[in-house]
Amino acid sequence: MEILRSVAAVRRSLYGWRLAGESIALVPTMGNLHAGHDSLMAIARRHADRVVASIFVNPTQFGPGEDYASYPRTPREDAARLRAAGVDAVFVPTVAAMYPDGRDGSTTVSVPGLSSVLCGAHRPGHFDGVASVVLRLFNITVPDVAVFGEKDYQQLVLLRRMARDLQLDIRLVGGPTLREPDGLALSSRNQYLDAGERQLAPRLHELLQDCRRRLLAGGQGFAAIERRAFRQLQAQGFVPDYVAIRAAHDLSIPAPGCRRLRVLAAARLGRTRLIDNIAVQLR
Repeated sequence: MEILRSVAAVRRSLYGWRLAGESIALVPTMGNLHAGHDSLMAIARRHADRVVASIFVNPTQFGPGEDYASYPRTPREDAARLRAAGVDAVFVPTVAAMYPDGRDGSTTVSVPGLSSVLCGAHRPGHFDGVASVVLRLFNITVPDVAVFGEKDYQQLVLLRRMARDLQLDIRLVGGPTLREPDGLALSSRNQYLDAGERQLAPRLHELLQDCRRRLLAGGQGFAAIERRAFRQLQAQGFVPDYVAIRAAHDLSIPAPGCRRLRVLAAARLGRTRLIDNIAVQLR
């Protein structure tokens, strides 16, 4: 596995693969890899001849007071994990390589509408940072396929919109959320949870499952289901940002007759912000 640290090195290596007629899949990450990332690498391998992962803790998607400085960085363990997963190359850029004119002087990409709802409403500027760094990674690697986890479902929908709007010839593939045996979605930030919080954290997924059961039963309106789940999270000790039922394809408020839904939630336990979502297909 090649470890590439400059944009020029990435372009040199990938040019040879393209010359040989090989397709390329990109899996962007922020490192501190776990089994959920392993599953994304496996999906990428099924969709392309070569797999490139990136590891970059992107400062522009962290807001004031968020955990950019303390975000877990485990480069040696990550490299070993990527080798074991059969990744062909990993791009590990510096902040200066990604933002040569500095963070404040860099071009920003914004996806209207999707950037300012749900998580975007509670983390202003977050999705502008996500879109801006992902477009840079796309331009550097020019992949045929890019793979993202469905745990960050709003991010996946937003990046698909960006790729469509900007006429990018890249297919974005979503990887299913991997979970602990008790239902907690795998996340690098789970390690912030103390023992008591870790015991409580799976309740977030249980409440999403309860929302799905109520939607399938059809006995309540969407707003009532959202309010009930929000209050239950509060009663359990969470500090919820939102519980929302949205159209799966674009995260809009569902129109009458909409059948493909996503129930999404974000809530804090102590200093840990948890997000999760669940698919619902109405009859």
